[in-house]
Amino acid sequence: MTFPEILSYTKEHEWVRVEGTIGFVGITDHAQGELGDIVYVDIPDAGASVKQGDVFGTIEAVKTVADLYAPVSGTILEFNAAINDAPESVNNDPYGAGWIIKMELSNPSEVSALMDVASYKALVGQ
Repeated sequence: MTFPEILSYTKEHEWVRVEGTIGFVGITDHAQGELGDIVYVDIPDAGASVKQGDVFGTIEAVKTVADLYAPVSGTILEFNAAINDAPESVNNDPYGAGWIIKMELSNPSEVSALMDVASYKALVGQ
């Protein structure tokens, strides 16, 4: 299981990688392992605004459906369309090709309220 140090994590097992005012969001390696084989991701259209902690979509695995929570507030700019055709990329590469949304952060300071890698590892018992 991997835990990239450049990411910030939520207790709901989402991550965000911030590049200026843009955030890339996905689920953690731990989360994809717990869910099992991902078969579908449902996200609102680009332009939707979300607040930190709000549900912004769902992720469906073979045996369950789970909510996705926004790690930060902002506007969804893009859904990773590649995961429509290959949802297994969320399982195979959760921090790379398996990213879920790209968003414009409305309050970048919210990132400081998220967990760093050491705190997230402690949360999941690593």
